[in-house]
Amino acid sequence: MMYDWANSAYSIIITTAVFPLFYKSVASNAGIANSDSTAYLGYAVAFATFIIAMIGPILGALADYQGLKKKFFFTFFAIGSLSTASLAFIPEGNGTLLLVFYAITAVGFHGANIFYDAFLVDVTPEKRMDEVSARGFGLGYIGSTIPFIISIALILLADKEVIPLATGFAMKLAFVITAIWWIVFTVPMLKYVVQIHSIPRDPNIIKGSFVRLGRTFKDIRKYRHVFLFLIAYFFYIDGVGTIISMSTAYGTDLGISATTLLIVLFVTQVVAAPFAIIYGRLSKKFTGKKMLYVGIFVYIIVCIYAFFMKTETDFWILAMLVATSQGGIQALSRSYYAKLVPKEKANEFFGFYNIFGKFASVMGPLLVGVTSQLTGHSSYGVFSLVVLFIIGIIVLRFVPEPDGVRV
Repeated sequence: MMYDWANSAYSIIITTAVFPLFYKSVASNAGIANSDSTAYLGYAVAFATFIIAMIGPILGALADYQGLKKKFFFTFFAIGSLSTASLAFIPEGNGTLLLVFYAITAVGFHGANIFYDAFLVDVTPEKRMDEVSARGFGLGYIGSTIPFIISIALILLADKEVIPLATGFAMKLAFVITAIWWIVFTVPMLKYVVQIHSIPRDPNIIKGSFVRLGRTFKDIRKYRHVFLFLIAYFFYIDGVGTIISMSTAYGTDLGISATTLLIVLFVTQVVAAPFAIIYGRLSKKFTGKKMLYVGIFVYIIVCIYAFFMKTETDFWILAMLVATSQGGIQALSRSYYAKLVPKEKANEFFGFYNIFGKFASVMGPLLVGVTSQLTGHSSYGVFSLVVLFIIGIIVLRFVPEPDGVRV
């Protein structure tokens, strides 16, 4: 749970809030149109997620061997946190280099999450997975508000000239704060969490990993329920991830000020924390699958509402709707999947979980980016995500509960 506390600072400050605002400002100063800069940001997200999607299953298969899961986790955590700090040292006029380093941070962040998510099978019994996963997301939302408040304070005080800092420099300090927070609170994960489920070391682990991957593909029919869930997940998580990563850029395109966006995103984090925990508790009464239905339906409403959004009040309403389900749908997806997969092959299967999620994350930002450029309006790209949520909920209907009962 403490790693959720640690890495959620990246999610809000780098993925959602400060970095997109910083990049949009750099792009605007360079004379790049709003719709184009939103598209370029989407392309950077798509590029990073494509890389991690391609290597995810291979890394997962390697990490299933005894003692390797934490080593791979540490490698990607180090890449992500150190490259995040490096964002502060890139010249503001070099937007291309800024996006390159942003892509590297995303590879590190998402790569570490492959192994972190797979550790769920090592730290709790199956009957508590929904609750533990949801509490982790809830704790993450709470924890992320602390560095976010510090960052917002620095940026707003600099903007109002209360402190002798340029706004751009204050945003760069936010990148450093994020990296420090991420590193410090990852220590408990590195120190105390151990890999329990594993397979014996192969004399040739690389060859053995590819053999096991091939065998899993060949025997995919044995895991039909897992495969169906991944297809459903591919579609609905596409919309979730795209809305998270592109929301600030979209708000900027609508003319909403940076100050308002930061405040809205802070309140969203605060509201999302209890709702993530509520989803975990309600899953005990109504099952995780039914709560996933609820979350997907809320996101369909979000996409439709976003299409007609015009005012700052509309953005507030939209953000609060997202807050009610953002953590819940991610937490229950993680725990639902963990219940479906064989525990000793958790890393390999979470590699597939990652590749489906990340390929979806390639498609979503690209869809928003291309549509924004073709129409000149970001709202059309957001509205198109409705189709993905509908397909996701239809496919999910055919996935049985972990106990074999179809709901």
